[in-house]
Amino acid sequence: QLQLVESGGGLVQPGGSLRLSCAASRGNLDTLTVGWFRQAPGKEREGVVCISKNDGSTLYADSVKGRFTISVDTANNIMYLQMNSLTSEDTAVYYCAADGRRRTYSADYYCNNGMDYWGKGTLVTVSS
Repeated sequence: QLQLVESGGGLVQPGGSLRLSCAASRGNLDTLTVGWFRQAPGKEREGVVCISKNDGSTLYADSVKGRFTISVDTANNIMYLQMNSLTSEDTAVYYCAADGRRRTYSADYYCNNGMDYWGKGTLVTVSS
């Protein structure tokens, strides 16, 4: 069964940057739908960015467009989330996720409904 482990969270000042990593084992990220989600205190989980393997679509949440970038290092089976121009609104636990089920859904479906494999999360706190 696929295992996902996030790292790279921490405390960062407003306007700063952070890069989250998600190391995968027992599965190949290159063959999966992947994404990052977050959950802020007292709020529902939010899809930050998703890439659908079904149709190649990518969706970023409006709140992070132009600031966050997802990438996948297929050689090392690691997924990254580069986060720039951070604000206090970005404070949350961030989760990487993946889905290997054969479906026809685009990225928006996964960002709205989640995926079937999840990491345990890493906390990002944006504060001065």
